[in-house]
Amino acid sequence: MRGAARPIFGFVVEPTSTTNVSSAVRSTQYIFLVFVGCRTASADAVVPSGSHETDAGAAAPVLLSAELISAPATNALATAEPEKPSACPTGMLLVEGEFCPDVEQQCLEWVDPPGGRYSHFRCKHYAHLGDAACKSKTKVHERFCIDEKERTEAGSDVPLNHQSWTTSKKLCEADGARLCLTREWVFACEGEEMRPYPYGWDRDSSICNADIDHGLGHVGGLVDHRAPASAHPQCKSAFGLYDMAGNVDEWTTIEGLPRGSREVMHGSWWMPGRNVCRAYQGGHGAFYEGTESGSRCCKDAE
Repeated sequence: MRGAARPIFGFVVEPTSTTNVSSAVRSTQYIFLVFVGCRTASADAVVPSGSHETDAGAAAPVLLSAELISAPATNALATAEPEKPSACPTGMLLVEGEFCPDVEQQCLEWVDPPGGRYSHFRCKHYAHLGDAACKSKTKVHERFCIDEKERTEAGSDVPLNHQSWTTSKKLCEADGARLCLTREWVFACEGEEMRPYPYGWDRDSSICNADIDHGLGHVGGLVDHRAPASAHPQCKSAFGLYDMAGNVDEWTTIEGLPRGSREVMHGSWWMPGRNVCRAYQGGHGAFYEGTESGSRCCKDAE
């Protein structure tokens, strides 16, 4: 600096902030722009373009230099929302939505030729009616937990069998659960789309462990055709539940009916008409158990 130059200082404070989403940490930096200069009476002082200062007491130019100083960043943990507890225990999935009690299903083509024993049991292709399929004036809101897979043998992926309604009820209650109501099971199978099959509107024998028509044995002595719970990954409902059609039968309870009529079974490789979500078999009572009868449990959601 020359002559009677007097140093002058100036600074600008500019806050900047960045957010790291993965760590929920917000960093705030303050950028200090410090101007250092000196006043001189010399007329040949150089003023950088775009950077100048005027003084009310003198018209002399000012030489400024700038230095960028970054203050240390300070981190403050953002308030993170606590993780919500799961509505269902491990091994169960949440089923929630609007259930239609009365549904119309129109079969456009049957699998078996007319005149046979099962000519109107297996529908190859159902009409996709959309919302028009619901014939109820109002729908019922459902919210509950249900086993993702059929209950399996200890240390195995093979579903339990030889389960009666009574033993299934005890099995579920011992685990803090309960037997599913029939309407719950149906809704978990068909979903809000009201699918005839858990996987859609067209019957596909290769998707689930179903449509076995040979080596069945006889009533009271069925051949064991169980498959591991992980054997058919495409046999899955809209809610993500496996083997709602095929594999073993699953017991449910029809509300409002007396003992002996309320206990029904769904699914199973046995009987070709039983692989539709709305179909079930009754008449066995609370104590029947067979090669084809297994268990799946429900539970009230948290």
